[in-house]
Amino acid sequence: MLKSLIFDMDGTLFQTDKILELSLDDTFNNLRSLNLWDKETPIDKYREIMGVPLPKVWEALLPNHSKEVREQTDAFFLTRLIENIRNGNGALYPNVIEVFDYLKTNKYSIYIASNGLIEYLDSIVKYYNLDNWVSETFSIQQIETLDKGDLVKTIISKYDIKAGAVIGDRLSDINAAKDNGLIAIGCKFDFSVEDELEHADIVIDDFIQLKKIFTEMKKILSN
Repeated sequence: MLKSLIFDMDGTLFQTDKILELSLDDTFNNLRSLNLWDKETPIDKYREIMGVPLPKVWEALLPNHSKEVREQTDAFFLTRLIENIRNGNGALYPNVIEVFDYLKTNKYSIYIASNGLIEYLDSIVKYYNLDNWVSETFSIQQIETLDKGDLVKTIISKYDIKAGAVIGDRLSDINAAKDNGLIAIGCKFDFSVEDELEHADIVIDDFIQLKKIFTEMKKILSN
């Protein structure tokens, strides 16, 4: 029986877009004040690579800067993201809570697997009280490989998951599902890419569609 669901966080549950530009602008303004940046904030470039672990983000956005500068930039960016979350500048996607209520009522186990860092994820979980529905939140920071598939494998192993689905907006989520023999549900939301979503088993463009999908799956599996 399909009773275990693993959700991505950024661009799937949490509307990262609402705090991304604010936080990225603050970060690059800081770099400008240190005479380490003299161009526009590369928001479009970040949108393109959204979903990869932060160390890889800074390799892409700051290819000519030292590892030390990238690490300092990462720390500053994380601070700004968390401040914006705690100030209420972010938001969950519409219908997330309604769907989570439905899933919990119907005895689904909910997990989060994210490329976000532990402190960042914890701030979202606490602000929106996601622990009311989510069994555990896993960060890419908890494994050495920085591979989403390995992170999902960790969840499967810990909770002895036999069947389930991964719900996310990027190819890393879809591949994580496929690599672990789970159903891949792609979210056609803010950061999604059409070519990537083609690899998903199911694609949604509104979170509320998950209720119908899992209701139908439940009927099929019970027959």
